[in-house]
Amino acid sequence: MVNFEYLVPTKVVFGKDTECETGRLIKECGGTKALIHWGGDYVRDTGLLDRIEKSMDEAGVGYVEFDGVVPNPRLSLVKEGVELCRREGVDFVLAIGGGSAIDSSKAIAYGLANDFELEDLFLHKVTTDKIAKLGAVSTLAGTGSETSNSTVIDIDTMGEKVLKRSYNHECARPLFAIMNPELTYSLPAFQTAAPGADIMMHTMERYFTREKGTQLIDAMSEGLMRTVRAAVPAALADPTSYEARANLMWAGSLSHCGLTGTGLVGDFASHAIGQELGAMFDMAHGVSLTAIWSTWAKYVLDVRPERFAQFGVNVFGVVNDFDDVRATALRGIEAWDQWCHSIGMPTSLSEAGVNPTDEQIHEMAVSAVEARGGDHAGAFMELHVEDIEQILKNAR
Repeated sequence: MVNFEYLVPTKVVFGKDTECETGRLIKECGGTKALIHWGGDYVRDTGLLDRIEKSMDEAGVGYVEFDGVVPNPRLSLVKEGVELCRREGVDFVLAIGGGSAIDSSKAIAYGLANDFELEDLFLHKVTTDKIAKLGAVSTLAGTGSETSNSTVIDIDTMGEKVLKRSYNHECARPLFAIMNPELTYSLPAFQTAAPGADIMMHTMERYFTREKGTQLIDAMSEGLMRTVRAAVPAALADPTSYEARANLMWAGSLSHCGLTGTGLVGDFASHAIGQELGAMFDMAHGVSLTAIWSTWAKYVLDVRPERFAQFGVNVFGVVNDFDDVRATALRGIEAWDQWCHSIGMPTSLSEAGVNPTDEQIHEMAVSAVEARGGDHAGAFMELHVEDIEQILKNAR
């Protein structure tokens, strides 16, 4: 187990009707005028925006509305938000939604608190530990952005090419996260399944490590993954199951707040590849991950086959062949594929509806490595450009 620091300062307010506490929480954090940032008609149509704004009126907190967030949030919209905040004297940014709305809000908060070009931050030309006050009302269980330190944005002001880039800093953890599982009842099946797969992947990216002696975190991670494995199909079968929705919502935060990565070195190569697929094909994040994970797994399997066997046995209940650890590992990977298919998620690029050319594959592989700032992506196995190219070709 490696040395680590762990701090999650986000105040989680979890349960029914908790969105009605928004105004009080903003006021407690010192906010006087908030930007309310979201995307999608559901926020207004369901009455959620009305309830939140009523709570802010009652708390004496001013606000200005700013919608327009789309999946794979755009830097161009973020810049509009920063200008609006400065013009309106905003001192607090409130996100309503899932990862896209929260990441877009984080980027706005960075822009509000700093003087540099936001492209430079996400291209790692500058760094900062300054961010405007920020809170979140989660309406989707998956990304964990409501308690994480990461921000992922599509830079769509770079000519024809879209770059998906991230910036991670502890200052980006929201001051509070309101989590009412009932707000996820109306989600379409796809927006339950894809984020559910993302919860699994956030845990798996940390779980597949070369570190030894991580039994405690292993047990926590495996329990989380077993819970999500059962909760996603349960929520699909009964969208108003509070138990299933609550377990998914809390698992989403726990999977990406850093807890399951304590004491180990995670991988995140699948995220590096998946983000390039998202940038090139505007692919939903969860889809980009399930479309390539099992191909990645088979490519790196022999680095530590016993880890994949442990995953298969402890998460998916496959039979342990004690005489052939590799066979057990492959059964675990196959069990993952079967689970993905059972919830309507792809496990290849063709199933995801894309067929990248060799030229596009090379471009994505180069960009995946460049985005990590070195000569490779991943830690379980260091993947260089040619490795990523092969994984993408195998996943077609």
